Amino acid sequence: MPVLSRGRHRNPKRGACFMELASYLAGERWSDHPSCTHPLLAALARLVNDNTSDESRSKLVRLVPSIIGLTSDDLRVDAQIALRCATTALPVAAAERQLALAVSVLAAEEMLARLDGAPSGRMSERSRRAMEEVPHAAEQARRFSRAARITEKGFRRYAAPNAVQLSVVGIVQACIDDPDALLRRLLEDAIADCAALVRAPDPATTAGTTLPAHA
Repeated sequence: MPVLSRGRHRNPKRGACFMELASYLAGERWSDHPSCTHPLLAALARLVNDNTSDESRSKLVRLVPSIIGLTSDDLRVDAQIALRCATTALPVAAAERQLALAVSVLAAEEMLARLDGAPSGRMSERSRRAMEEVPHAAEQARRFSRAARITEKGFRRYAAPNAVQLSVVGIVQACIDDPDALLRRLLEDAIADCAALVRAPDPATTAGTTLPAHA
């Protein structure tokens, strides 16, 4: 079994990053960009793998099987990953990163509201708590966001990947006791978010289905 380490590896004998190990377990061609995982979730996994200390990286191995099969074209997946990353990093990030992260929170919430047909400005409780931790940056972000409207294509291509990158860097450079643990928890939570979306039953296929009565 390949051993987790930083970066890309030519073959399993030289070690593996998180996503290379996922490709190996999924029976795919050896790659750090396997088709078995959503591209943005895979990007987060690679970043967490490469920014976790050598001492803690082995604790990520148990998460690898859970990432296999989590893929979808639904933009909600991108938005949930970006939102999970930004809300996790925002309360601990250094002041110079807070504005960009707060903008990422608002962009992800706006995209989710748009996709759900909900009113603009809708905010989850998790996002509200994160923004309350940084009131100055939050107010600046709201002013900035009112003047900008991101497209769905722009969100997927630029805003969501930038949110993931900024969040991991923000956690790594934060003045906290155990950034490795927070990175690992972020990846766990993002995997759970994606699983809930990707594996949720299609309402169209369950409409009219009678649920069994409780015993």
